[in-house]
Amino acid sequence: MVFYFILPRPLFSASTSYVLEDANGTLLSASIAKDGQWRFPYDEHVPGKFVSCITSFEDKRFFNHPGIDFLAISRALRKNINGDHQGASTLTMQVIRLSLKNNNRSIWNKIKESVLALRLECTYSKEKILSLYAANAPFGSNVVGLDAAAWRYFGRDADKLSWAEMATLAVLPNAPSLVHPGKNRQLLLEKRNRLLKELLAAGKISESDYELSLQEALPLKPIALPRYAPHLLQRFAKENKNGNSKTNSTLQIELQENVNKIVQQRQQQFKGNGINNICALVLDVESGNTLAYVGNSYDAGNGDIQADVDIITSPRSPGSALKPFLYAAMMSDGLLLPHSLVPDIPTQIAGYTPQNFDKEFDGGVEASQALSRSLNVPAVRLLQQYKYQRFYETLKQLGITTLNNPADFYGLSMILGGCEVNMWQLAGAYASMARIILHDEKNKGKILNSDIHSPQYVFKKEQTGKEINFPLDAASIYFTFQAMQEVMRPGEEGLWQQFSSSQKIAWKTGTSFGFRDGWAIGITGKNVVAVWVGNADGEGRAGLIGVQTAAPVMFDIFRLLPQATWFKRPLYNYAYIPVCRQSGYRANLDCKDVDTLYMPPNAQKSLLCPYHKIIQLDKTGNYQVTSECEQATDIQHVSWFILPATMEYYYKQHQHDYKLLPPYKVGCLSQTTTREIEIIYPQPGAKIYVPLEFSGEKGRTIFMATHRNSHAKIFWSLDDNFLFTTEHFHQAGINPTPGKHVLTLTDESGNTVSRSFEIITKK
Repeated sequence: MVFYFILPRPLFSASTSYVLEDANGTLLSASIAKDGQWRFPYDEHVPGKFVSCITSFEDKRFFNHPGIDFLAISRALRKNINGDHQGASTLTMQVIRLSLKNNNRSIWNKIKESVLALRLECTYSKEKILSLYAANAPFGSNVVGLDAAAWRYFGRDADKLSWAEMATLAVLPNAPSLVHPGKNRQLLLEKRNRLLKELLAAGKISESDYELSLQEALPLKPIALPRYAPHLLQRFAKENKNGNSKTNSTLQIELQENVNKIVQQRQQQFKGNGINNICALVLDVESGNTLAYVGNSYDAGNGDIQADVDIITSPRSPGSALKPFLYAAMMSDGLLLPHSLVPDIPTQIAGYTPQNFDKEFDGGVEASQALSRSLNVPAVRLLQQYKYQRFYETLKQLGITTLNNPADFYGLSMILGGCEVNMWQLAGAYASMARIILHDEKNKGKILNSDIHSPQYVFKKEQTGKEINFPLDAASIYFTFQAMQEVMRPGEEGLWQQFSSSQKIAWKTGTSFGFRDGWAIGITGKNVVAVWVGNADGEGRAGLIGVQTAAPVMFDIFRLLPQATWFKRPLYNYAYIPVCRQSGYRANLDCKDVDTLYMPPNAQKSLLCPYHKIIQLDKTGNYQVTSECEQATDIQHVSWFILPATMEYYYKQHQHDYKLLPPYKVGCLSQTTTREIEIIYPQPGAKIYVPLEFSGEKGRTIFMATHRNSHAKIFWSLDDNFLFTTEHFHQAGINPTPGKHVLTLTDESGNTVSRSFEIITKK
């Protein structure tokens, strides 16, 4: 009974290195153990070459004795009596000695090791004992175990070592100091060659292997281990819960190495502008597996630029990268059609004034173009319609968990990057959207919870999915991706459509406020590629714009990946809807140019076209008339595309085929409900701060208005005091006193519009 319990449990408890391998078991990165040793985790597999070498050198009868070699003991006793020191420890006894960490070679310790070796042989197989020895034997310097030694001295996996290399390692545990560079090199060489000769004599290697092995040089000094994915190794060490410090990741080493090179090359270009950090992530859409993970552009350890920070898991402002989620959600709800005309006009909402990147306005723009051009004003207005509280919940359903504040904290600025998101979850959300389309046919239009998940960097079993209610449908995502692949690509990529070999990529850029973050995320049917460019410490730099920095890196990475066919149009949950060709809305009775188009399922609940109305013209078609001033037989009832005055003011500057409403015929009064006059600026309830000019004088505020009649006169009044008259071009500088005011505009026909605003003295 005592014999059964004398074996230490566990045999080995020393800390081990964290080891990260690629999908095929090739070493990507490793860290030193907590005690300063390079000690890889236990591996039951021992290469056959090592078994032959170590048993030939240390324990020739290993497979035949019970843990104690009595023949070796008797031989050692005879030689020791004659004055020659000779050991008789078996490999089993050496495992015990390594476990006890006792190098005292006293008789008592020898007896203890012998008894424990017998006990070990009763429990463990010979193969298990060899694997324990290989994992824990010292190999010189701070290298422990065969796996670590193979990489430290030869830069390869132990299975790929030559006979000469394996023989070199086999003699080291007996005298680990021999590997010290510049010392005992000749003795090490002699030991290695003597072992090779024994292997030849035993018939374990051929004559040619022996001759070639003798020509191989000894290792000069320890080699640095691979550092292909240091940030993922760092993350694995932090998240590891099962105690196993070694894992096969889903990464592909060749792709990982090439993405590293691209990131480093691009970083060399950007650092001249003070942009120090880049990270990149490549996902497989179908599985969600991570194929490449570059957490930062420099090796960890460069503290000056926080190169050890894993940007992939760091919350950052996403800029405009969340816009596709909003467009897809609104289409799924029937609040928007793919090409609906959305307002792009000066907007102020509760003191918040969004601006497009170019500071210009289109008046009205198709939803798909607003997305592909990443226009801010339409996005904010659409979020106001969708409700930011609801969008907040939609993002969480997509797997965005980094929104650490309530929805009211972010408000409408959420859609322009006024929140925090990390690349891991953002790329995962895009991959989930792509899976919904790819699985539409297989799932017969249902969305399963197994389609919506975060990326993964270790292999996991495929889960059986259950149908869920989800805020996005496949058809809406399809139209969103269609719009995203129309984004103008940077540089030479802008000509991609001219090349048949170029693949379609749905992609989106993002630039955060203050030019602190540049993003680019691309999606195909096979992969998601996400790139972030910036400074880990949050310092902004002029020119740090997503399309100019992150997008070129993203396209470089896509060139490494296999081409993918474009997404198929979903076969389930759709509708064919009559759509007004000019407005993109569901056609009303007044729309004449109508196309019946494939649409998301809830399109049938969308708003009817608000911009087509029937107007009355005289028989020449040049003037509007009413029944009071024109005979019924001379009146034409014509469908007309009429935008609100502010939209029209900007829209007609870009769309030269837009037809203005004809003026009313002399003697006819306007009976239309369409507003003739509109104030463009200031917005309702605006609070305006007027800074001082360089001269020190108070600046003037430019107020703008528009009138449907290009020849109309507008009479301007402020607080019931007449100011001036404008004609044709209705814009003027005004210098109101601080406080609340009311601006009133009146035209010659008596049409009036008023606007309240406030001049403030401090921002």
